Amino acid sequence: MDEKNTKVYGYRWVVLASFVFLAAMTQVLWISFAPITGAAAKFFGKSDLMIGLLSMVFMIVYILIVIPSAWVIDTLGFKTAVGIGAVLTGAFGLARGLFASNFTAVFICQIGLAVGQPFVLGAITTLAARWFPARERATASGLGTLALYIGPLAAMFLSPALLVKIGMTRMLTIYGIAAAASAVLFLLLARDHPPTPAGPDERALMFDGLKSMIKRRDFLYLLAIFFIGLGLFNSVSTWIEDIVRPRGFTIAQAGQVGGLMLIGGILGALVMPILSDKFRRRKPFIVLAVAGLLPGLVGLTFASNVGLVMLSGFIIGFFLLSAGPIGFQYAAEITHPAPEGTSNSLLLVAGQVSGIIFILVMDALKDKVSGSMTTSLIGLTALVAGAILLAVFLPESPIAKEGRGPDGGR
Repeated sequence: MDEKNTKVYGYRWVVLASFVFLAAMTQVLWISFAPITGAAAKFFGKSDLMIGLLSMVFMIVYILIVIPSAWVIDTLGFKTAVGIGAVLTGAFGLARGLFASNFTAVFICQIGLAVGQPFVLGAITTLAARWFPARERATASGLGTLALYIGPLAAMFLSPALLVKIGMTRMLTIYGIAAAASAVLFLLLARDHPPTPAGPDERALMFDGLKSMIKRRDFLYLLAIFFIGLGLFNSVSTWIEDIVRPRGFTIAQAGQVGGLMLIGGILGALVMPILSDKFRRRKPFIVLAVAGLLPGLVGLTFASNVGLVMLSGFIIGFFLLSAGPIGFQYAAEITHPAPEGTSNSLLLVAGQVSGIIFILVMDALKDKVSGSMTTSLIGLTALVAGAILLAVFLPESPIAKEGRGPDGGR
């Protein structure tokens, strides 16, 4: 099908907006306790590690659910799959607020929320492929992936503020109401696909696509990059207060550092995918994103000045998180005609596995006296250096270059 002759529908932006709101709420519910780890530990009478487990359970469940959710996305369709996630998000979000004072009930609700998450997050590139022409898909993936950053950003700023003003129970109730609202809006507004296709979209069966992916060296390199980068994001987000607390920073400042990391990510995810679409290139932007992460990570590891730590958080977010949407789209392009939901989910599950490992290792390597996490942060810096080398060896996406004329235009 010739993309120039396809019809593009304005309603695609309504579908995308309803998806972004829902996906953002899944992330708010995931990371609610990270910027208030110490206070939550006191409220529930548990250790910091048990509070960290409220976030880590999302990663554990993701690994178990990723293949079934990818099958649902690729077989039953975008609306059905994300609708399942929406119902679970709304129901367990409300339940968590109702039973907010009971740690066991909150933990069970976290498991229910975690089951719903992969049905939502694994559909980002499927949404882009169904509703957007090829020339807009990295941009659409970027806007969809913004939800992964907007949600934690909201939690980083809101959790400390709401905890101080209205307490833990009311804070979780407000989050639950917002989650239910996002679920209802998605179910009412989203559509599985437009009346006519947005562009060529021939796809293989899921398990055939899965077998072809794991045989591709370029996809395995990208998988390793996501293993390091997304694992770093998950672990640093989970332990953000513990990382900065030994240097004398308050809960509010910890939330601000995490928030600036996500503000940087939002800006990066807005700018970099648009440039990637404009120049019809993926690899240079992936290399730039991974390399740009290094100075921010060094600053977060060693800086004792609050301004430098916050600047470091912003740099980490801008470069690390801007790589996400481009990486998702790059994976969909190099593995074509394998289903987007499968490639998207495999990349995300790599980050869940590494997130679990990194979270546990960071807690184990924490200085027993000061609580410092410097040793583990140095280790993460070394892993990022390795990810840069892998990014350099990635080939350019063949689909991204299609349509370029002699002058480089479309």
